[in-house]
Amino acid sequence: MVKLRLKRCGRKQRATYRIVAIDVRSRREGRDLRKVGFYDPIKNQTYLNVPAILYFLERGAQPTETVRDILKQSEVFNELCPNQIKLNKFN
Repeated sequence: MVKLRLKRCGRKQRATYRIVAIDVRSRREGRDLRKVGFYDPIKNQTYLNVPAILYFLERGAQPTETVRDILKQSEVFNELCPNQIKLNKFN
């Protein structure tokens, strides 16, 4: 199963994150299938490769809670049909 999750990069006390599609069994810093975005919480900047994200979501990838919140803020889910993605019941 594939997940969309954050992969930490940057230096100490200045964390930045890559949003990656990665196998569930891989560790946080493991080999990713594809880099699909970038998130900087300090500058509050986000870059998303929306076509790649939609590709993985349509094929059943599940975003983690944090990635799901980032995608909601960017309104990526508006581009999907409501029945194409399964989200938790807490939406």
